[in-house]
Amino acid sequence: MSVHSAGEESDHNVAMEPFDGEDEDSIVDEQEIEEQAMQDQLIDNFLAPLAVNDARLYQLGCRFSQLYLELARTSDQQFLPTPVTRLPNGQETGRYLAIDVGGSNLRVAFIELLGAATDHLETSSNGSESVSNSERSRDTLRKAQRHRVRRTLEKAWPIAAHLKMDKAEDLFLWIGDCMAEVVADSLATDTASKEAPEELEMGITFSFPMMQDSLSEATLMPMGKGFAITSDLNLGKILLAGYDRHTRRPYGSDEPSAKRRRRFALPKLKIAAITNDTVATLASLAYMVKSLPNSRVAMGLIVGTGCNATIPMKLSDLHESKAKHVSSRHPEATETVVNTEFTLGGAAPPLRDLKFTTKWDIQLDEQCARPGFQPFEYMTGGRYIGELVRLVFHDYLTSVLGLAPKALPANLIQGYALSTGYLSGVVAPAHSDQQLLIKLKATLPPPESSSWNWDIYTARAFRKTARIVQTRSAGLVAAAVVGLLACQKEIQLRSDGATNPKRSTNIIVPSFNNSTDTITSVYRPASTTPQGNGDPSTPGVDSPPSGWQSGPEELVVAYTGGIIQHYPHFKETCQGFIDRLVIWDGPQESGKSVFLREASDGGIIGAGVLAGMVSTT
Repeated sequence: MSVHSAGEESDHNVAMEPFDGEDEDSIVDEQEIEEQAMQDQLIDNFLAPLAVNDARLYQLGCRFSQLYLELARTSDQQFLPTPVTRLPNGQETGRYLAIDVGGSNLRVAFIELLGAATDHLETSSNGSESVSNSERSRDTLRKAQRHRVRRTLEKAWPIAAHLKMDKAEDLFLWIGDCMAEVVADSLATDTASKEAPEELEMGITFSFPMMQDSLSEATLMPMGKGFAITSDLNLGKILLAGYDRHTRRPYGSDEPSAKRRRRFALPKLKIAAITNDTVATLASLAYMVKSLPNSRVAMGLIVGTGCNATIPMKLSDLHESKAKHVSSRHPEATETVVNTEFTLGGAAPPLRDLKFTTKWDIQLDEQCARPGFQPFEYMTGGRYIGELVRLVFHDYLTSVLGLAPKALPANLIQGYALSTGYLSGVVAPAHSDQQLLIKLKATLPPPESSSWNWDIYTARAFRKTARIVQTRSAGLVAAAVVGLLACQKEIQLRSDGATNPKRSTNIIVPSFNNSTDTITSVYRPASTTPQGNGDPSTPGVDSPPSGWQSGPEELVVAYTGGIIQHYPHFKETCQGFIDRLVIWDGPQESGKSVFLREASDGGIIGAGVLAGMVSTT
């Protein structure tokens, strides 16, 4: 890990990651150097309201921590209890239909849980007392890395815009058709049984707010992410209604052809579990990877089309009416997994008070279908990053450079025409300004009637705009993660939210650009060598805090979502912020660190895992 002392902190305090290959655009002419410096200053000054630094983000994390606890106790739209009062233990087995309805796509598959049977076989065959510690360690790693899930017959479909805007019945009829297609594929390829099963158990991941009294039932709350469906719906009932028409035999019960019966009459479905994407992500990683020593899955995080998180919370931290949803069904439960919905309007005050909300954020919010509904998501979600970049850069071109809107590319004028996917696939990977300039001329050309065209300076300004919006998004997500963990006392933050760190000057701070997956080396004593009397030399950093017995504890944040998984540098940038915020005020008790770990396809796998938890119980 590359590290810097606290004295070097100013080098990364303003968190704007340098561009890959910036030096490739060599400029020989001194006049051009001066022109580029002037243009850089122009765009940098313009983008200054979007810049974030560690001190402000730490302050935001502290404010979030206090606010989240308040929302858990008071809000009826955020920090919603789920019926999940425990995480999977890895013993669950079975084959389940799973569907994952996201903001952009629908996925359907069969999830087979393999359980821990192989673990027991390995242990019994190597379980003699003579096994060395090193062999046990290798065995532990091998078990943790073994695949516990088999996914088959998976299909995915984009959710068309008209389905988002039409009646709810139309959307769920389409979902039912897609489910029926995968079930039919399963029956067609199942040569082991002659007759189709009468019923299939299924798990559902639905990436939208919902209220639940039991794991198999859910009431859908008003939807975001571009969906116009606002009425409360019985999610299980309307979803099964969309599929039910595929269970009826069109030729009568006496149809002689078994092949025809298999083709047209599908088995009924039984909903075992309904959850949202963050809970599913948490459950999937907890199932697939047994906790290694000093490692624990602490929360789930989604950063894709939208943004959300989930975390186990004590029932005593929730409003009495929320806790009753759980205790009435699970009298013995003391905590439950909570769907935070931390992007909704209740989270807005700290963003405004600490001046993270800019005029462009306000403009985007006002132009949304539901102004004020999800202000944090408007600043971080994949549906909105592209639009925010468009608004900012359009403002720069027209108000600073004085260009007429009609001279600009159509995708810079039309709302939501500049997609986050374009920024991720075209702008972010460009290795130089010159390379980006060529791509912009080809993919975002101005009208033929325009006298303006892209040049090296506007291409550079566009990249700076995209980068600072992405960096701010990653920083805000990091502050929310740290704030949520602090809310549940998983880590400690200063109650005053002060921006001046109290840490000793010899605490090592991880580098912003070279931060690795964990910061277990952040507070590790330096190598020691015997001195004249044979005693080890004094470590290069302060002595470890009390409670540190067998190495630092690692809190795992299970993440998934298109932005954090695929947008270049996003996850690394977010991890870098988390690393520094966690030790901003000195090392955590027992050397705790926070590690983002990918739960690939957590939505659809988690649906199957939760269905397995219900069936195995």
